[in-house]
Amino acid sequence: MNFVVETSARHVHVTQEDLETLFGKGYELTKKKDLSQPGQFACNEKVTIVGPKKEMAASILGPVRPETQIELSLTDARSIGVTAPIRESGDVAGSGACKLVGPAGEVELKEGVIAAKRHIHATPEDAEKLGVKDKDVVSVKVDTEGRSLVFGDVIVRVSPKYALAMHIDTDESNAAGCAGTVYGEIVK
Repeated sequence: MNFVVETSARHVHVTQEDLETLFGKGYELTKKKDLSQPGQFACNEKVTIVGPKKEMAASILGPVRPETQIELSLTDARSIGVTAPIRESGDVAGSGACKLVGPAGEVELKEGVIAAKRHIHATPEDAEKLGVKDKDVVSVKVDTEGRSLVFGDVIVRVSPKYALAMHIDTDESNAAGCAGTVYGEIVK
């Protein structure tokens, strides 16, 4: 069974409190477009991520979250001089530090920068068809023109709130030569 493999570029998730610090009291995110995962969306709002070496712009993804989190590729993290451990989304304890700058203010984060662990979102029905369960670690073969490869250490995340898709970062996407719509399949 094949599933779409999507490239997740650098982005930021913010708390309501940090959003208001960055954009002003009472500010609400504005939707640019829906993403493949139900209820998730890209926002019009962008912030600047500041590290010891340099800074870079990143879009905010909505809705607001319980913790502010910055997801970078390892290349992005190195280029701005920030540590980004490879973690599942939401696991920010002891992760990298940076500053976020918005039009109304800035937020100094002691932790929150990660490189997202590659993962598959699946509904319980999709997981059953794929022969996997929540938190399984699998390998996924991606066939592309001239750069096909097998990604190991792919975590499976199962919830009725998900839509079937695998997420990789820009470094991983470039390594596999991903362009356009790309599909993967679990290999044993």
